[in-house]
Amino acid sequence: MTEGDPYERLRDLIVRGRLAPGGRLIETDVARRLGVSRTPVREALRRLQQEGYVRAEQGQHQARLSVTPLTRADAEELLAIVGALEGLAAAQSARLPKKTRAALTKELSKLNASFGTAHLDLDALYRHDEAFHHTYVAAAGGARLVAMHDAIKPQAERYIRMYIGLLASDVSSSVEEHRAVIDAIDEGKPAAAERAVRENWRHATDRIARVIDLAGELGQG
Repeated sequence: MTEGDPYERLRDLIVRGRLAPGGRLIETDVARRLGVSRTPVREALRRLQQEGYVRAEQGQHQARLSVTPLTRADAEELLAIVGALEGLAAAQSARLPKKTRAALTKELSKLNASFGTAHLDLDALYRHDEAFHHTYVAAAGGARLVAMHDAIKPQAERYIRMYIGLLASDVSSSVEEHRAVIDAIDEGKPAAAERAVRENWRHATDRIARVIDLAGELGQG
């Protein structure tokens, strides 16, 4: 299995939980798993460490690399950043021309309806929620905002994917919060759109924090 960029493949394994939080990352083992040489793996691990997916602890002879644990403090920081970026994008969406906003909110409404009926399929639940947020970010976010969002959102995805089974019971609250975002964009109210998105992510942060308190942090031991 040699297809794909080692950085993207390794990041995907971390985000999807196939490399467990706190799990040791040994360069030769990773290279063997990906079917590539150690040089691109070393570069991929360095980049992932810079972005926060991988952490280094000083061992006896050299730094020991491991997958960054999932902690309440990290979740709160990441989701606050995502909320701020997506809030800016929602505000920009509310400034789009009326006809463009109408098409956008029609698409958002369809996605929100699909999200609301997907609670028995956890993968579909995640995909519909992700599509909802990505749609208004892509519609109005500038190149810099989109690049920052693409870099940080997968780190938040680790938490959502890992704990989504315990979050699925609260889908109705998220559906209502999404409707507030849709209404604000449709009515051309940038401040209200940004506020609604930040509120959605603030509530998501509270929900994930409660779940982490119940289920425990992962990868700390």
